Formats: sequence, C-alpha cells, structure tokens
Amino acid sequence: MKKIIKIEPSVDGKILMRKRVAAYCRVSTGSEEQLESLETQKTHYEEYISSNPEWEYAGLYYDEGITGRRKDLRPALMQMMQDCEAGKIDVILTKSLSRFARNTTDCLELVRRLQELGITVYFEKENLNTEKMESELLLSVMSSLAQSESESISQNNTWSVRCRFEDGTFKSCCAPFGYSIKDGVYSINEDEATWVRFTFDNSVKGLSSHQVAQLLTENNVPTRNGGKWRASTVCSILKNERYIGDCLFQKTYKDSNCRRRWNYGEADQFYAKEHHEAIISREVFDAVQNSLEHRAKEKHLNIRKTNTHYPFTGKIVCGECGAMLVRHINTIGTVKTPVWVCREHLHHKEKCSMKYVKESALKSAFSTMMNKLIFASVDLLQGLLNDIRRQNNNANRVRMAEIDAAISEMTDRRQSLSLLAGKGYLDLAAFAQENNSLINETEKLRKEKEQTINGANDVKHRTAALEELIRFTGKKEMLSEFDGEAFENFVDHATIVSRASVSFHLKCGLNLSEAIQK
Repeated sequence: MKKIIKIEPSVDGKILMRKRVAAYCRVSTGSEEQLESLETQKTHYEEYISSNPEWEYAGLYYDEGITGRRKDLRPALMQMMQDCEAGKIDVILTKSLSRFARNTTDCLELVRRLQELGITVYFEKENLNTEKMESELLLSVMSSLAQSESESISQNNTWSVRCRFEDGTFKSCCAPFGYSIKDGVYSINEDEATWVRFTFDNSVKGLSSHQVAQLLTENNVPTRNGGKWRASTVCSILKNERYIGDCLFQKTYKDSNCRRRWNYGEADQFYAKEHHEAIISREVFDAVQNSLEHRAKEKHLNIRKTNTHYPFTGKIVCGECGAMLVRHINTIGTVKTPVWVCREHLHHKEKCSMKYVKESALKSAFSTMMNKLIFASVDLLQGLLNDIRRQNNNANRVRMAEIDAAISEMTDRRQSLSLLAGKGYLDLAAFAQENNSLINETEKLRKEKEQTINGANDVKHRTAALEELIRFTGKKEMLSEFDGEAFENFVDHATIVSRASVSFHLKCGLNLSEAIQK
C-alpha cells in the first residue's frame, strides 16, 4: 500500500510546521480521589491539545502517588526531559508550578534546560509562559511559594507522625539486624540474634569494632543487604538501643530538600522503654557504651574546630551530600585563590563528586541576586508580603477557632458526665474511661494549638525578615561589590546545586537560584 503524507497549507511559500505539544500531570498520593483528578487532567489535555490546529499531540506524561519535591523521584518527568533532549517536544503544558516542581531549585534548573533546548513551558494557573519571560525572578518567587505550600503539607504530615510517637501508636516498618517485624511488632530472629550477642560479648572483652567485623566475616555471617561487615556497621549495632528492648524514634529527619539527615537536635525525639523483647541486657549495653565513649575520647573524636571569621562559614551546604563547605586556598604558582570545598569531597571523593567553587564567584552570585531584587522594586516583594499575611492569618484564625470550639465541646461533655455520675445515672468505671478519653483528646488539641501558635510565630519571624529585605531593596542602590553584612542579615544558608548554580535560602522563606560564573 502506498504511503500518503499530508503537507499542511503554506503561507508566503513556507510550510507551516505544527508545534509538538506535550502535557505533564502529577498527583502526590495514590488515593482514589487523586487518581480521579489525574484522569480529569489527562482528558483535559488530550482534548485541549488535539483541538488546536497549530498543535500536534506529542504525548501525556504523568506520575501517580509521587512527591513533587525532588525531580529525580519522578520517572515520567525524567522520561519527558529525555524526549525533549531527543527533539520530540516543542511545548509543554502543565497545570501549575506545584504540579511541575515544588522545589525552587529543581523548577529553575528544568526551565533553564528547556529554554536552552528552545522548548516553552506554560503554567496554566499562574499564567506564566517561559517564552515571554524576560527575567527569572518572577518564576523564582512563584516557585518559592509552591515550595512553601509543599513544606506546609509536609509539616502537617510530620505533626501527625509526631503525635503517634507521643501516644505510642507509631508502628515501625523495618527492624534492625537480629529482629523480624510484622504489622509493626518486633520478634527476635534467633539466627541473627546469636551474632548480635556475639558482637556485644566481644566488644565487652575489649575487641575493637574493626576486629569484631573481621570475626564476623571469618565466620561467614551474612549481612542484611549482602554487603561486607565493616567497623561502622558493628559500631551502629553496638549503639542501637533497640537491642535492649527500647526505641528512640526520629533518629533521622528529612530536610527541606527531602533528603534524610541524622538528627542532632534539629527535631524532637521520643524514647519508648520496653517497646519489645530485648536481645541484650541493659548491663552489657551500658558497659559497651562506656567502652565506646572511652575510646572516642582517646582518639579525640569529639573535638571540633570552627572558624567564624568569614560570612560564608557554616552557611554553605553541598547540594549533593548535604555536608558543609569549608574555606581553602588554592595555590597555582604565586597566585592564591580562596575557594569553598565540600568537607565530604575533601576527605572521601568517592562519596561526593562536588568540586570547589571560587569565593569570588559566590560573592558575585549573591550580589547579582540582590541586584535583581533591588531592580524588581518594592512592589513585587510587598505583594508577596501581603499574600503571606493574608493566607497565614486566615488559615491560623480558622484552625484556632476550630481547636477552641473542640476544646469547649470537650469541657462541656466532661461537665455533663460529672453531673450524670454524681446523680448515679452513670457507672463510675464507665465515667472514668470516658472522662480519661476526653482528657487525652483535649491535651492533643492543646498541643496542636501550641504548635499552631508556634507556626504563627515562625510566620512572624519570616514576615519581619521580608519587611527588612523590603527596606533594604527599597534604597534603589545596586550593589557594586559583595556586602557581607547583607549576606548575614538576609541569608539563612545557601546550597551549591552544582559548580554552575547556587540556591540562596533567605530568612524570609524565599529560595532564589543564581548562576555561578566560573
């Protein structure tokens, strides 16, 4: 059969090429309601794109039940970017910035790459078209708001988990070496527990973690993940309180970039005693902890040196591994150049590939970012300030009213119960059970109210920081050189995304990315 190719009508002798348009959709959970929303979005874009004679349908990309806070966790988005690289797409449609990316850095990185490829992105809700944008500042601000919304949702989920920590109803999903778990309940895995006891017994005898690891390897003891026994693995077993039947919840937490960090006091922790059956006695466990602490002191592992002479000290974070950057001097011949390098890369290049960035380039990037804010005038930041005040005040007022109403209802119910019990209409055992339940519910509400107040105070601090930024940028004086005082006043920390990009996390809540000039 002959193949017929349709050629579109031409204007001025030129063939009209239809733009290949694709759409991207995402829902953050796999619930039935969210999946219905996804189906609605899919139908909308299929009809919308197909109805435009100047467009050619290039596909629909969608992720189900996946977070939007990190682009590398969304396979459909990554596939769409690969197709863009392959030249299969000219325009991308998406419902909103929050659907495309809830991480400011990821959003700007994706848009910049698509612009380099000549691909336009249109955000329907915000009515933003990257083809018509003369500056990235508006996109930065609006994507920061989308990120703030995501962080708010995450905080609500975190609060829910914290409540389960407090009332002891949290169920673990994984168990350490030596235990099995089913429906959140621990049970001893005797095959592994034998080697846990072996590890503690040899440590009590004075063997180092490295020596114990060698013994486990010689005895062909399998690890959980099929890897090798190392001193660090043995040390983590020796320090784990779960082997004495206790549980310390929230040893780690997720930061604003959705990366898991060790909790050194940044978040509350909860300790549950006699949570499950113990493998090791408390006496043996305490003896091992004393031994580990003594060895650490001998090696001076607890000595930390810090230098606060430079504005960047303690404020520059590696975007790859999360470690802090430290200042070094690169010397080539007689030329000495101050640079900032990831501490992890400095000691373990195989764990982090992030190379140094010049101090002068970081200063220039900050000055450029501040000049963009100054050039944008006070109106943009003032509008953002008004939105934050209005949204948070309304939300806080509504929730506080709901909590107060619920507490009042609980109080009335307790009074009614007391009256019934006093007149003999209610059994004392039933009264005690119902009364205790109401007391517990009231206490939870009061804690939530306290957290809501704390959240409102956090908004006040951010609002104050934004007001200070507005006063600074309102001077209309462009920075001709790096202002260290301004950096300390307005920047909470900065993340080195790559050697070509840095994201400044301002104290007012804005996250603004800037290119690093090499």
